[in-house]
Amino acid sequence: MSRQRGVILEEIRKVRTHPTASDVYDLVKERLPRISLGTVYRNLEQLAAEGLILKLDLGTGQRRFDACTDDHVHIRCASCGRVDDVPLQRTDAVVTMYEGVARATGYDVSGCEIDFVGVCPACRARDAAQQTKHDKEV
Repeated sequence: MSRQRGVILEEIRKVRTHPTASDVYDLVKERLPRISLGTVYRNLEQLAAEGLILKLDLGTGQRRFDACTDDHVHIRCASCGRVDDVPLQRTDAVVTMYEGVARATGYDVSGCEIDFVGVCPACRARDAAQQTKHDKEV
């Protein structure tokens, strides 16, 4: 592993914010001022290919990266784009779903990606405050 790739991996492991490549670039640039955005992109792709990080495509057109490679679920705020982990344990329902999909398709199911979409607490509070201000003005 190159020094650059090692620093990129270290920086991703420090955060739980599911950073974009640009976010990772900003983090890494503090330690490696001469690194290019292209180098960060290439190394992120390589780290994902090696299974050291997850590459998330949450339907926003902008990939995010996650140092937690365990099988887990994400939730994305439809308002601000924030992404969080959902603290759900694998349950009998998920196992039953895997088995049902395997029976219906003939696939050997090894995993799935479930991503929830909602409005985060910060955006809800902001929206409520704006609504209250609007109601007082009317």
